[in-house]
Amino acid sequence: MKIAVLIARVLLGLVFFIFGANGVLQFMKTPPLPPSDSTSFLMILMNNHYMTFVGLLMLIAGLLLLVGRYVPLALVILGPILVNILLFHFLLMHGGAAPGIVATALELFLIWAYRLSFRGLFDAAPEVS
Repeated sequence: MKIAVLIARVLLGLVFFIFGANGVLQFMKTPPLPPSDSTSFLMILMNNHYMTFVGLLMLIAGLLLLVGRYVPLALVILGPILVNILLFHFLLMHGGAAPGIVATALELFLIWAYRLSFRGLFDAAPEVS
């Protein structure tokens, strides 16, 4: 089980570290997108540097996963990003969601593996210090 967790953590960390670094540094060419509402939406996000911020979050979370420290925090950071990736591909692009589905499966597996770290989130009446 530890080996599967390590493999999933490193794979997810590599994906988000590389694509997060690309979001910040722009070292990979982006393929041309077909003219559509999704392209317009994406261009607005990119022109206003929103995607640079998302890339920075992906870079930080990917680095945390690769290092193996603060893994639950990295998973919490990546959760909303993965939801948005899936929603973008299912609702706007209508295709190309396979990498997002694989990343979501790895994320869910890691959340399950680190479930003890998340148990405080489900306290009905948490203690206040």
